[in-house]
Amino acid sequence: MRNRTATVAAMALLFFSLTAQGARVKDIASIKGVRENLLIGYGLVIGLKGTGDSGTDITSKSMLRLFEKMGIQTGTTDFRSKNVAAVIATAKLPPFARAGTKMDVTVSSVGDAGTLEGGTLLVTPLRAGDQNVYAVAQGPVSLGSLTDGKGMFPTTARVPNGAIIEREVEGSFTQKKTFVLSLNNPDFTTSARLSKLINTELGGKYAVARDSGTIDIIVPFNYDGNGVELVATIENLEISPDSKARVVLNERTGTVVIGENVRIDNVAISHGDLQIEVAGGAKGKKDRVGLIEGGTTIKDIVKALNAMGVSPKDMTAIFQALRASGALQADLEVL
Repeated sequence: MRNRTATVAAMALLFFSLTAQGARVKDIASIKGVRENLLIGYGLVIGLKGTGDSGTDITSKSMLRLFEKMGIQTGTTDFRSKNVAAVIATAKLPPFARAGTKMDVTVSSVGDAGTLEGGTLLVTPLRAGDQNVYAVAQGPVSLGSLTDGKGMFPTTARVPNGAIIEREVEGSFTQKKTFVLSLNNPDFTTSARLSKLINTELGGKYAVARDSGTIDIIVPFNYDGNGVELVATIENLEISPDSKARVVLNERTGTVVIGENVRIDNVAISHGDLQIEVAGGAKGKKDRVGLIEGGTTIKDIVKALNAMGVSPKDMTAIFQALRASGALQADLEVL
């Protein structure tokens, strides 16, 4: 028993019991269409100290094409230099970003470069899924470092404020007559609860829950032409979101996350030398079988298992068996 208790004490994180708490609407939902757009581009990082690509065809052809655009005739069909690396540049275009705004860029080597440290990204157009160029990136790359001074990922780096937005994504809230609110975690109870809350706040029938994850909102007359203020009002409302009963186990770290609505039916458990009797507390018995009464909360079971020093491996096996028997009234997710 003493060794088992030590095992539990050594866990990085033991038990969390999830309880429904008030949350702002902006933290559990988003306005449809208001999102980031992913950008991608191909470019070259130069100025490396012999740590670039060893001579891949794509890097060679890219440099020769660059020289041609600059009006430089090299007189060769091949270019070899370990001071250059071919990279893929990625960025996220924020919603409603305006031309001239700067944003960070991530560059990742696509060749056999050893490190991008000390390099400079040349002009790189960044395109969205529609193949239009929305930003242009250029600038010195930064690897960041650990406490020992070594780069964390030497073939991946960032260019802080390295991209300038050239094309805006059209969108305006001023003339909108309707909005669509999307829940991050669809749930019928939360959807119905939120639509009722919005109608109470706005003083009328302006919100309708279309399904478990979508709420249609009509702009009231007093907010006509002022959609930003309406959205600000709605997203700062507080609501208690509902969710399905769920148990999440991570055997490697010893983490057990349990929802407050988890319940268990009548069941007897025998697992190795463990004995469980939740009704009267955790006890050791020679018959090695424990009885759990129906309706017992999972929190009581956790306290009993914790008091006995159940290891993460035992915990995982017990909950999996409970789920397989149908006694665990919750979803079980093992990481």
